[in-house]
Amino acid sequence: MIERYTRPDMGRIWTLENRYRAWLAVEVAVCEAWAELGRVPAEAVKTIREKADIDVDRILEIEQTTRHDVIAFLTSLEEKVGPDARYIHLGCTSSDIVDTANGYLLMQAGKLIVEDIEKVLASLEALARKHKGVLCMGRTHGIHAEPTSFGLKMTGFHAEFQRHLERVKAGIESVRVGKISGAVGTYAFLSPELEEKALTRLGLAVDPHSTQIVQRDRYAHFFTSLAIMAGGIERLCVELRHLQRTEVLEVEEGFAKGQKGSSAMPHKKNPISAENMAGLSRLIRSNALAAMENQALWHERDISHSSVERVIMPDSTILADYVLNRLCRLLDGLVVKPERMKENMERSYGLYFSQRVLTALIATGLPRQKAYEAVQRLAMQSWETRKSFPELVKADPDMHERLGDARLAELFDPTYYLKYEDVIYKRVFGN
Repeated sequence: MIERYTRPDMGRIWTLENRYRAWLAVEVAVCEAWAELGRVPAEAVKTIREKADIDVDRILEIEQTTRHDVIAFLTSLEEKVGPDARYIHLGCTSSDIVDTANGYLLMQAGKLIVEDIEKVLASLEALARKHKGVLCMGRTHGIHAEPTSFGLKMTGFHAEFQRHLERVKAGIESVRVGKISGAVGTYAFLSPELEEKALTRLGLAVDPHSTQIVQRDRYAHFFTSLAIMAGGIERLCVELRHLQRTEVLEVEEGFAKGQKGSSAMPHKKNPISAENMAGLSRLIRSNALAAMENQALWHERDISHSSVERVIMPDSTILADYVLNRLCRLLDGLVVKPERMKENMERSYGLYFSQRVLTALIATGLPRQKAYEAVQRLAMQSWETRKSFPELVKADPDMHERLGDARLAELFDPTYYLKYEDVIYKRVFGN
C-alpha cells in the first residue's frame, strides 16, 4: 500500500524503499488528477491505490535487465496492479516522477533540519540568558581586546543561527516544487491543469517553467543554504575549541563518567565533539560545490547531475541533521567557568581599559594623536613590567593632572562595557 510520510527520521527518508514510495506517491497523484479530469476511470485509480506496492528486491532484479530504474519500477508495479497499470505514468517522462519525488523528499528532509535548527536556537538562548552579565575577555586576532559577556557571545551565535534558519527555509521553498510537464516541458501529452492538481496533492508548488527537469539552480540554493549553515556551525565549534584550550579553559565539553581522552595521557579531556563537527561541516560545504556544478546541463536535460545527487541529497541532509543534533548535545552539556573568565581578564593587567582612558583624554581637549601616544606609553610599560595598567595611569602625574581623582576613579569599572547588553538582548530575543 502507498505509505504517507509521518515524521520519518532522516536516514529513513533516503532509503531505497522510501525513494520508490515517493515515486509511487507521485504516480498515484498523477492518476488521481487524471481521474478528476475524466481521463482515467475512478475504479482504475482505486485498484492502483489498493494493489500498488514496493518490492525493492524485485525492482532491482528487473533493473538488471532494463538498465533503467524508472522502467524497472513501473514494470514491478504492473506485475502487482495488473491491466489497470496502463494508466500509471500516462503521458509522463521519468524526470516528471523523479524530480517531483526529489522535491517531496527534500521537503521532508528540510522540515527535520528546520526543527533541528530551532533546537539549537533554544540551546543558545538558554546559555545566553543563563550567562547574561558574566564578564569575559573579548578577543580580536586571538589577543585581549575589551570585555564582553559570555551571554553576549551566545547571543551573537543565536542571531546568526536565526539567519541560518531563514536561509534554510528559503532553500526548502526553492526545492518545494515539482513538474509534470513531459519530455521537454511542453505538456504535449499532459496539461498545466493536471500538473497543478497532482502537485497540490503532494504539497508541492508548480515550477513555472521546467524543461525535462526542474532546473538545478533550485537545488544549488538549498545545498548552499546548508553549506552556509555548516560554516556557522564550524565558527561556533572553533570558538568553543579555543575556549577549551588549557591556557584559556573558560568552557569545557561535558565529559561522561568512564570517558577517556587519550590512549597515552590519562589527564586529557579534548573538545572532540567540536572537532568532529568542524570536520563534518567541511563535507557539507564541499557538497554545495557539487550542487552548483550541476546547474549547467546540455539543452533540455542530460543526466550528469543525477549521479551527483544520489550522493549529495542523502549525505548533506543526513550530515546536517546529525551535526545539528550533536551540537545541541554539546551546548546543553557545556561546562562554563565564570571564575576562569575573571582570571583571564586579569592576565593582560587591565590593558583593556586603554580605549576608555584614550577617549577620556580626548574629552579634555587633548589632540587624539597625543592622547594615543600617552596611553600607549603606559600600556607598553604595563605589558613589559607586568604591572596594573589602571594603577600606572592613576600614578602618572600628567594623567592625574588632566583627568583628576574623580574621573580616574570611575574609568576602571569593567561593567561599563555591558551598559548596552540589555539593548542587544532585546534586539535578538525580542523581550
